Amino acid sequence: MSEVLDIRRPTLPRPVFFAERTVPRETTLDLFLRSLQARLVTPFGRLRAKRLGRIVARVDAHAAGLKELDDDALRARARDVRFTLRRHAEPRRDDVALCFAIIREAAGRVLGHRHFAVQLIGGYALLRGMVAEMGTGEGKTLTVTLAAITAAFSGLPVHVVTVNDYLAKRDLEILGPLYAFFGLSVGSVVQGLTPDQRRAAYACDVAYCTNKELAFDYLRDILALGSRRGHLRFKVGAMTGADDAASGVVLRGLHFAIVDEADSVLVDEARTPLILSQKALVDEQALMFGQAIEVARTLDPGPDYLIWESDRSIVLTAGAIKRLRQLATTLGGPWRNRVHREELIVQALTAIHLMRRDEQYIVRDGKIEIVDEYTGRVMPDRFWTDGLHQMIELKEDCAMSGTRVTLARMTYQRFFRRYRRLAGLTGTAREIGSELWCVYRLAIAQIPPNRPSRRRILPGLVAPDLETKWRLIAQTAGELSARGVPVLIGTRSVATSQAASAYLTAARLPHVVLNAAQDATEAEVIAAAGEAERITIATNMAGRGTDIRLSDLARDNGGLHVIMSETHDSGRIDRQLAGRSARQGDPGAFIPILSLHDSLLDNAFSRSEKVIVRIGYALCGERFGRWAMRHAQRRSERLHAKMRSSLRRSDEILDHALAFSGNSE
Repeated sequence: MSEVLDIRRPTLPRPVFFAERTVPRETTLDLFLRSLQARLVTPFGRLRAKRLGRIVARVDAHAAGLKELDDDALRARARDVRFTLRRHAEPRRDDVALCFAIIREAAGRVLGHRHFAVQLIGGYALLRGMVAEMGTGEGKTLTVTLAAITAAFSGLPVHVVTVNDYLAKRDLEILGPLYAFFGLSVGSVVQGLTPDQRRAAYACDVAYCTNKELAFDYLRDILALGSRRGHLRFKVGAMTGADDAASGVVLRGLHFAIVDEADSVLVDEARTPLILSQKALVDEQALMFGQAIEVARTLDPGPDYLIWESDRSIVLTAGAIKRLRQLATTLGGPWRNRVHREELIVQALTAIHLMRRDEQYIVRDGKIEIVDEYTGRVMPDRFWTDGLHQMIELKEDCAMSGTRVTLARMTYQRFFRRYRRLAGLTGTAREIGSELWCVYRLAIAQIPPNRPSRRRILPGLVAPDLETKWRLIAQTAGELSARGVPVLIGTRSVATSQAASAYLTAARLPHVVLNAAQDATEAEVIAAAGEAERITIATNMAGRGTDIRLSDLARDNGGLHVIMSETHDSGRIDRQLAGRSARQGDPGAFIPILSLHDSLLDNAFSRSEKVIVRIGYALCGERFGRWAMRHAQRRSERLHAKMRSSLRRSDEILDHALAFSGNSE
């Protein structure tokens, strides 16, 4: 019988070799019942946090007694708590309260920062297996230590999952002394480590790692283990060193994961399947891709194919299919197969018309590098499959890389559900509360801010065209900067950030541009965005996880003002951008300055719908424009949710279909 994760009364399993949960296959009835549960669970995030808040008084009750202890005595108390926690299958609230109090006292001595009450609530939510929604700047990094140290005391190996290498290394450097105070080992797993280095990092009590490195290490491990990962004799051999297969394994299993930026990792990136592959370019494939690009360039939109921007797809017409059939006799080879040749041409048309430079990818050092549309970060070691990557290389006159042969595949949704315990933090969770519950059985606790927010949300401006929009943005940024106010202009893509830079340059406004092409220095650039008079242009959430600290002059002048130049496909990303301003009770403001020609409207609406929107704007003004933006965003959110659900279902069907082989991945 498969183990079921109960978020209300979680268990803390003892570590065993390669521990993981079995994910049962869900029927249509299961999904229906889960969706009904989600409607009951999701709305009570604030009430759930209020109930969890009772832990604060219990923690405070220990504060005075612990403050009088010296460091050695405090460590002795920690050892006593560690022993008590290991005696019970699940942590008792009184034991957790004492453990939190010890951690808070140690943090004040070692790091110079004591946990706030809201961080205690967030840490308890993590330990209870929930997603803690904490506002931007509320100290999620320090909150993690409460749950991570308590779980490590209980004997659980802990994975703290971050979104990039910089954050994994930064958090380890900042928080390492606190873990060392209690004698806990801590490591980080980032790109470029050898298998031995990875194995050593995962062997630590707490490992900071990126979601990408962690997931692919798991795929490599299950390839090394094969069907034997659940075999008792293999487990015994691995623990005693009698089985060489264990030497290829770096993980100790999937015990407890705390996912930072949970919305990005668990939802946004869930649209992309994890595929472990290797190069396998043959001359015939290179020739075939080149022919596909040449043929696609001879086709005309309308008579030969239709482009559906709303779901980013291309459909061939009957005329094009007939032309391809005639070409097949000349080209020969794989072109004689109707399905194959039509798929090739659709991929080639996709590379030419839907994959846009400086939006979906950049060209750097003669190579195509994929840009994450949600974070604006480059993913240099990722590749599109089915020849799409190679066709984009041909389109951009880059050297063709090898096609990829799939060795193993999985989705993030399926991977993270295999953890014995799962929790997360994010600043924006309530919009996706239903999905988090349906997929991961994660409830949300909406943690109140430590200080009341002073953020001003200004009415959005909607211009009739891009030229007017950028003039408004340049004018607004110039006026604010002249008053000594720092300005952050958020964009969706590299191309848009370059357009914004061009308009500011024309207006003779000094500024700094942060986009996917400078990801190595994003933290330093974004951290300085709070200086008076400074204007920063940043793609989406570049530098996410980095504090923007205001200078005293900037705070006196009204704080950071964020200008949103484009509405994102997801309202959560817009809210994250707004969260850049007015952190921890600081002043600040957020204003959207948009246009009817922004990419969201172009992608979400058909040609006739765009005409209706422009007529409505002419008659009703900006109010209708703002309504159109919200409607387009909701439509896009529904489409993306449907895509994630479809991917999850297809992954489960494939897993079931290949189950007879004993290695579905």
